[in-house]
Amino acid sequence: MVKNPQLALAISDASWGELVRKLEYKCGWYGRTLILIDRWFPSSKRCGNCGHIVEQMPLNIREWNCPSCGTHHDRDLNAAKNILAAGLAVTVCGATVRPEQSKSESGWCETPKGTEAET
Repeated sequence: MVKNPQLALAISDASWGELVRKLEYKCGWYGRTLILIDRWFPSSKRCGNCGHIVEQMPLNIREWNCPSCGTHHDRDLNAAKNILAAGLAVTVCGATVRPEQSKSESGWCETPKGTEAET
């Protein structure tokens, strides 16, 4: 987004690091866990239904159909669902959203720290 001349100043001036710092502070204050998704996680290019990743997709394409399963996606809504699913996978199974670590570190799901298992 910084390469776009109309958005560059607004995006660069947004103080993203300060936002993350405040979110970490507030999460600690309320006993929550902040999960940071990798910058290169293909949230808007991954099909939320089957997991297929479209390699090339320009930013001007706002809706798309998955070539694998045919599901129609709104790009922003699909990204939001994928980010939610990635965050839940990290908290429940210990999985990671880093490209170089595509598998769960522990290999099995466990109860997140500070919560009780449902019976």
